[in-house]
Amino acid sequence: MPRDDIIESITGKERSGKKSRIPARLDLLQSITGLVLALFIVFHLLFESSILFGKNSMFALTKFFEGNFVVEGDTGAFIVVLAIFISIVLVLHAFLAMRKFPKSYREYLRYRAHALMLKHNDTDLWFIQITTGFMLFFLASIHLYIIMTQPLNIGPFASSDRIYSDNMWILYLILLVSVVLHTIAGLYRLAMKWGVFDGNNPRKNRVIIRTIAKVAVVFYLIIGLFSLGAYMKIGFEHQKNYGKRYTPMQELNNAN
Repeated sequence: MPRDDIIESITGKERSGKKSRIPARLDLLQSITGLVLALFIVFHLLFESSILFGKNSMFALTKFFEGNFVVEGDTGAFIVVLAIFISIVLVLHAFLAMRKFPKSYREYLRYRAHALMLKHNDTDLWFIQITTGFMLFFLASIHLYIIMTQPLNIGPFASSDRIYSDNMWILYLILLVSVVLHTIAGLYRLAMKWGVFDGNNPRKNRVIIRTIAKVAVVFYLIIGLFSLGAYMKIGFEHQKNYGKRYTPMQELNNAN
């Protein structure tokens, strides 16, 4: 980007003295990338919870997302492509969001003074998003790298081995809390910013949406924690056979 264009994006003014549209466009792009990531997370956590319905359910869903209905054999190509796409969107969203981070400790102090003076819940949400967003840039990157480099190590046993025997449960626990708070807070702030559910009574609808957001946080934390617990249990029981992959016949034999 040329130097003058960079100055425009920072100052919000064009060389002619008119107000630049670049900040507004960057805001729109940030909202779009945030929405894409949020929708992905919302469904991803639901898909991960398939382990609560049994190993076969999780195995069948894994094979579906590996694209076995299109490509014969275990290649993991679909998983890799999806992980690369989400990684690109994540990096783009992070760089766009960094424009609004406090640039110095002095700016942070001004923000804290502003927040304490207003005592407004939405201002606190912004701080939660900054904190969790910073954590997610590193934690989610680690998770996505593992998925990109080990696309076939996803399944009832493979995932459980990684979580329990490889001690990745610590990372996934922090990742779960961070991603749920960041995602739900982000969806709420998007709805407020673009007035999606304003209706005829914006104040009343804001309270309703805030309540829905709180319920969503509790819901996704519960299913996430129960799913993580299920993987831990399977990993504990499977530790002596670490590395052995799951097949549906094993479940059938165990049932018999």
